[in-house]
Amino acid sequence: MNKKVKLYGLPTCPVCRRTKKYLDDEGIDYEYLDVSINHVAKEMIVKSGQKTVPVIEIEGEIIIGFDKTKIEKLLKG
Repeated sequence: MNKKVKLYGLPTCPVCRRTKKYLDDEGIDYEYLDVSINHVAKEMIVKSGQKTVPVIEIEGEIIIGFDKTKIEKLLKG
């Protein structure tokens, strides 16, 4: 089963680009949401309680920043 993955980020954010590259390199399907679009930013802030990016959501679980170990754990779990 493929897990539902969302990546909230900004095109200008280097950590967001690194996160996207990791997901792409691993062949992980994900939805990228640009938080500079207001309604998307609001959704991310409500879900994560954060105003920083990247925020990764995997099946409703929130990861703040690029944390490879947490990403792998949630994808395998």
